[in-house]
Amino acid sequence: MDRVFLQANARWLSAGVVLTLCSSFGQTYFISIFADRIMGEYGLTDGQWGAIYTVATLASAATLLFAGSLADRVRVSRLATLILIGYAAIAVGMALNENVYVLIFLIFGLRFCGQGMISHVGITAMARWFRAHRGRAVAIAGLGYSVGEALLPGAAALAEPLIGWRTTWLVVAALLILIFLPFVAWLARDERSPRGNADADHHPGRDGHTWSRRDVLRHRLFLALLPAVVASSFIGTVVFFQIAHIAGAMGWQKLEMTAAYPVYAGTTIGVSLLAGWAVDRWGPDRLLPWFLLPLGMGVAFIGPFAGLWSWFLALGLSGITTGIAHAMWGAYWAEIYGTRHIGGIKAIASSAMVMGSAIGPGITGFVIDLGVGFAGQAPWMAASVVAISLLNAWVVARLPARTEPAETAV
Repeated sequence: MDRVFLQANARWLSAGVVLTLCSSFGQTYFISIFADRIMGEYGLTDGQWGAIYTVATLASAATLLFAGSLADRVRVSRLATLILIGYAAIAVGMALNENVYVLIFLIFGLRFCGQGMISHVGITAMARWFRAHRGRAVAIAGLGYSVGEALLPGAAALAEPLIGWRTTWLVVAALLILIFLPFVAWLARDERSPRGNADADHHPGRDGHTWSRRDVLRHRLFLALLPAVVASSFIGTVVFFQIAHIAGAMGWQKLEMTAAYPVYAGTTIGVSLLAGWAVDRWGPDRLLPWFLLPLGMGVAFIGPFAGLWSWFLALGLSGITTGIAHAMWGAYWAEIYGTRHIGGIKAIASSAMVMGSAIGPGITGFVIDLGVGFAGQAPWMAASVVAISLLNAWVVARLPARTEPAETAV
């Protein structure tokens, strides 16, 4: 990684890292730590809890589809501040609420503010603020996801028996307001424009055309890419969401399973930085046909082997796919479709991602209630990965050729 690039852009890159780190409290790997407590207190089965998660997350995806374009019109610092205030209020609600119907709205709020908007704002800012080093900038911003994955689930698993799961959510609210909000406001106080670019604010897509959201939605190759977006989110989410079920079925302890999260995060970090470099050098096309395959292999290891090592291996392989995805997707949409409407365009892709994370818990929870455990479902997920990877290869063969950015652009 170019030291001059890092030093010159440390503040903007740090803003991306902090914004993606903030998303952790609305991500499945964090919420699922409290799944058994939530199901116990609200009297829910696996299927009912999965259905609540699905409905709330689908509503989040639909809302993000419209709200995501705010990233094109509102300054990063202002928009992030508004999101973090709402995010903290939802965390307080998680601590105080006792009504199962209100729980649906609270999960919606966590998913929309965390997994959805704050993450969307961070990656969209990287796509707009950088050009020649966009892949690396997106990969660096994605480190926030990995830091959260490595530290926060384990911290929550330790805090839950000590202070209670509700009090843990009060701590989350305090962190968002007292630590993250002022830090983000300071880091993102000034917008950045790519250098070495005649149009400092925007550049067109590969074909020289400036794409609108409507154009993208009519583009058959964009529609062909959506299964890859949905599948990675679907499978990646349910691996974490069903941790309580997997622990019970395999005879493992939840706390010792969270010890594998740093393996997942470390793999994600290393692969993401390598993938960011590869995206800048060769473009994202080289990675697209292959990025899902490690996830398919990983999920296939959950169930056939009784040893806890299989869980560690599964998360390590999943981290490879996640690392590539972190670096690839944020750069892909900007490169293919340009940056003038990148917030709105990326919101479509983000909504598809959130939709995948929504339907996964609902479907797998329902099937578990029917008597088919996660281990029985995993081979079908692995087979779907192979089919979608073949579709991705077809898409790459039909995309416009890549136009190299100017060497002086940063």
